[in-house]
Amino acid sequence: MHKFWTSLVLLFFPVFIYSQTDIKSLLTELDRTIANNEQYKTKKEAEITKLNDLLKYTSSTTQKYEIYDKLYGKYRWYQSDSALSYARKSLKIAHQLDDIKKTNNAKLNLTSIMETLGMYKEATEILNKIDIQATPESKGNYFGVSSSLYLSMSNYAASAEEKNNYISLRKKYSDSILAFYPVASKSYLFTTSNQLIESGKYQENLDLLLNYYPNLKDSDTDQAVVAYLISQTYHHKKEFELEKEWLIKSAISDLSLEKKEYISLRALAFLLYQEGDIDRSYTYIKRSLEDALFCNARLRTYEISKMMPIINKAYEKQNETNHNQLVYFLVSATVLSIILLVILFLLFKQMKKLAKAKREISMANKQSLALNEELKVFNEKLNETNTTLKEANLVKEIYIGRYMDQCSVYISKLDGYRRKLNVIVTSGKKDELVRAIKSKEFIDEELKDFYNNFDKTFLLLFPNFIEDFSQLLTDKDDIKLKSGELMNTELRIFALIRLGISDSVKISEFLRYSLSTIYNYRTKLRNKAAGPRDEFEANVMRIGTNK
Repeated sequence: MHKFWTSLVLLFFPVFIYSQTDIKSLLTELDRTIANNEQYKTKKEAEITKLNDLLKYTSSTTQKYEIYDKLYGKYRWYQSDSALSYARKSLKIAHQLDDIKKTNNAKLNLTSIMETLGMYKEATEILNKIDIQATPESKGNYFGVSSSLYLSMSNYAASAEEKNNYISLRKKYSDSILAFYPVASKSYLFTTSNQLIESGKYQENLDLLLNYYPNLKDSDTDQAVVAYLISQTYHHKKEFELEKEWLIKSAISDLSLEKKEYISLRALAFLLYQEGDIDRSYTYIKRSLEDALFCNARLRTYEISKMMPIINKAYEKQNETNHNQLVYFLVSATVLSIILLVILFLLFKQMKKLAKAKREISMANKQSLALNEELKVFNEKLNETNTTLKEANLVKEIYIGRYMDQCSVYISKLDGYRRKLNVIVTSGKKDELVRAIKSKEFIDEELKDFYNNFDKTFLLLFPNFIEDFSQLLTDKDDIKLKSGELMNTELRIFALIRLGISDSVKISEFLRYSLSTIYNYRTKLRNKAAGPRDEFEANVMRIGTNK
């Protein structure tokens, strides 16, 4: 019997070691994915910017609908408020096109995102008004959205009766999905998988999903969904190591595709908390909460908020334990040091060696003071860097908002200008058309509005900029503004410098002045600096830093 158990251990021990190694490497990859957040975010924003650029150059209503629909898809799991906005725009365009298929599709998108935002009443009203019989091909999507909505509503039900009612409706719509999707489709697969889990057919579900998963590409947003369903199957089978492995895979897929509305990382954080990996658990739940708040996914935020205090308390307790251990270590080290000094005192009574020891201690103290001074300087630089980063984030946030608003206004104005030219052409007024094309009045007015908007935005960020800038000059009255003028050319040049744009070429392109003119303005004001001329622009960069 002893030999049997020994053989069994020897047989499965390598498998256990390999499993632990595989999970460790997956966790390392997940940590690396979290650390590369900015890289994935930049890629996502570039895709969105590309679609917005396409929107500027299209006048076709149908093309606008398609772009709005794609933008909805990009924002669906990324930023719920923006997704809601584009779903509404799609619905408006669909009404203009009088296309019932596009209208129903837009309504279903609107219902789906309202569910994420917790707008259950509004979502239910829209869903009940959809004439789904007019578009039979949309029934599968309709039943899927309905099933998801009632599942979310059951989680928020105030009473057991309402909860059971919503669960019943969810099951009804879930069963209906299978009749309207092809057997090979993802929706059919996901619905079948959920039903197999609910009915306890775990191995059958694993056979289905484990055969399907290798066919998915890393760029497929459904990869995370399949991995999560596999993890939940292993959870019900109480095979927690395999559950953890597939939760990690699902989380890696979610984060690398810059999805902000997800479950896997939160579930993984709680599993690691139960295993005692508090540091990772805290990091993962904190990231989950940040993403849920960024996306404005209310259900996810609510779910995380229930877990966050538990993990946070454990994290603080662990830090307290580490702190106590450190204090104990320092006390022990101090006691040992005192004992050592006593022994040295007894062994080396000679005054010469004692004096030498004192000199060495004095030198060590001086080095410690020097190191403390270096650390102080480093901390000051770090604080300054943090302040600069916060300021940069604020500037970026406000200017992105202003930029998007300005783009929207320009599109409307260009469309109005186009209609005006169209009227002139239609009426055959050739001379008037030529005058309109040659006239710079439209461009001048737009530039005037553009600079005025820039001035308002900049002074919103730095309300005391003009006053502080004047303090840097020998004569504070050198900066004179005309009536109704927020800033003049000189102020705009140094406003751009304050925002970090110090290249004269870029400044000249922005303000539509020649390079020599920009150079002359900068030189002229630098010569009027109240302090050292070579520090003038550096002092401009410090304006508003501590506010």
